[in-house]
Amino acid sequence: MGFHGLLISFLLVSAAAFVNSQDIDIEALSPAESNCNGIYLSYAFGYRQKEFPHVKNATAQAYAFQATATILNAGTEELKSWKIFIGFQHEEILVSTGQAVLADGSELPAHVGNGTYLSGFPQSDLKTAIDTAGDMTQIQVQIDIKGTQFGVRPPSTPMPSTIRLANDGYKCPAPTRHKTEMHVCCIRDPKFKVKRTTTKFLPRQDGDLTINYDVVQAYGANYLAQVSMSNNHPLGRLDNWNLTWEWMRGEFIYSMKGAYTFSKDISDCIYGSAANYYQAMDFTPVMNCQKNPIITDLPLERYNDTSIGRIPNCCRNGVLLPSTMDPSKSQAAFQLQVYKIPPDLNRTALYPPQNWKINGVLNPDYQCAPPIRVSPTEFPDPSGLLSTTPAVASWQIVCNITRPKEKNSRCCVSFSAYYNDSVIPCNTCACGCPADPNPVCNPNASPMLLPYEALLVPFDNRTVKAKAWAKIKHYHIPNPIPCGDNCGVSVNWHIYSDYRNGWTARITLFNWETIHFADWFIAVEMKKAYPGFEKVYSFNGTRMEGRNDTIFIQGLPGLNYLIGETNGTNPATDPPVPGKQQSVISFNKKLTPGINVVAGDGFPWKLYFNGEECSLPTEFPIGAGYRSPVSILPLMLLPIIIFVLLMDQLC
Repeated sequence: MGFHGLLISFLLVSAAAFVNSQDIDIEALSPAESNCNGIYLSYAFGYRQKEFPHVKNATAQAYAFQATATILNAGTEELKSWKIFIGFQHEEILVSTGQAVLADGSELPAHVGNGTYLSGFPQSDLKTAIDTAGDMTQIQVQIDIKGTQFGVRPPSTPMPSTIRLANDGYKCPAPTRHKTEMHVCCIRDPKFKVKRTTTKFLPRQDGDLTINYDVVQAYGANYLAQVSMSNNHPLGRLDNWNLTWEWMRGEFIYSMKGAYTFSKDISDCIYGSAANYYQAMDFTPVMNCQKNPIITDLPLERYNDTSIGRIPNCCRNGVLLPSTMDPSKSQAAFQLQVYKIPPDLNRTALYPPQNWKINGVLNPDYQCAPPIRVSPTEFPDPSGLLSTTPAVASWQIVCNITRPKEKNSRCCVSFSAYYNDSVIPCNTCACGCPADPNPVCNPNASPMLLPYEALLVPFDNRTVKAKAWAKIKHYHIPNPIPCGDNCGVSVNWHIYSDYRNGWTARITLFNWETIHFADWFIAVEMKKAYPGFEKVYSFNGTRMEGRNDTIFIQGLPGLNYLIGETNGTNPATDPPVPGKQQSVISFNKKLTPGINVVAGDGFPWKLYFNGEECSLPTEFPIGAGYRSPVSILPLMLLPIIIFVLLMDQLC
């Protein structure tokens, strides 16, 4: 063979042996990663350094920190729309989360001292090593976390309390911690029933409010998207809704139909990356270039406008009613032309915006999850044929109503009763107190009892009445006096009568806002009294389907308009007058044996105005006993009986 032939054979054999000796996973894995047969999570603390200002109090000293969280799919099933929980516990403020976004839609910087959920963006799905031949870029994500934390003096390491996978169907044991690193292997829960689908996308989810982001036309540098909203909660509602999101890859809105942005701001395009690529574009007609645009609905009169209207379910002035009131008004939609910038200049480079938020006027608060990729939405053929056209790509955003925190409502309730001449007013700061509280009022004091006529007076004018009433009734007068409730709408629930076979309540709505509420509704949750509900006299009141404790009340046709606050007849001397509506509600006791109206059974457990849960007093009016209208009947009949007997004797 000769020397050269032997050398070539030796090199070929050595190369083959070298290749065969290599493992598929080129990157070295830790023993914990190698032994995981599920989803491997880790959190590695990097470094920290003292920030300004430098203070002597260790718990108040701020430190900039860096850490890395890793998610590795070491199992046999693809992980779609991954979400993890990191139990931060040192008053952390996150300023950067590369390869991830906050799952609750919060913007950075964000306070996460009680822990937070992170979701993937742009890589939201993790494939398996089996399907990718061990490609680490497709089965693993590393999140570079940067932020500020407090209260742990070096050399101690400020680690989270825990880390876990938040996707349904996985079980995570307590993480293993070693100095500056913690890790856990989460495995499939064998008891969890997986919903099998015939598509490669996640199934659509249920929520109080669902939003679809559908790309209906795709081009190289831009695409046409349709945003559709559906109100699925029986008590959820939005008035004058405002929708916002965050563009993550430099996109901007060129035009819209069915909605518009409050600000036609193009400065971010002209002074940003968009102008570098679209150098010949005239940005004057561009709708909005802001990273966080604020979008709202068009008024009803613009529906037939061929340039900005003519989108089904658009142009309702931002009103989104529950389907229990009007199914035809429980949906909204609009379209937008979105322009992209490099490197996303092809038809398939499609990324939905993140950090969705929506709110209304005196409506519930919604918390929206990140968009998840779902099967393409199918649209009916515009020609009227029975065929359908699927979207190019579709994402779903699920928003759920959050319960208002204490002193964070937008409406409140006062209690009163025929057996007590004082009104228990709305709670102090029920709807929040000013950021700079007035030194003449106490935000933590209990509210002062009021006479009935004070309910028609704005809080700023109630002080004199409250103090005078306290002196008359010999009540304690706090110093300083309690702050107001600061609520836009208040509701008074009054026990009107109580007799042997039934009882009645009177409900009064007060609108302290300058705006009007059309198609308003109230939902009243009653515990013991609900089975005895009979009738609402001046409103339309019905038992709510699917709920065995809720009375649904709305204005009668033509009378369902709650006007706003107006000035008095003489603004110099008369206080403003709230918009007001009132009705009586009757109950019987046949189906509620043992009900004690005076003891509190006649008051609502929860009350909602236009979907917003109102703040309720913590006490009920008390009384010495019943003053039943029926109890005077024998006294009225006694003179008649005596007269009949006397006449009989005379005859």
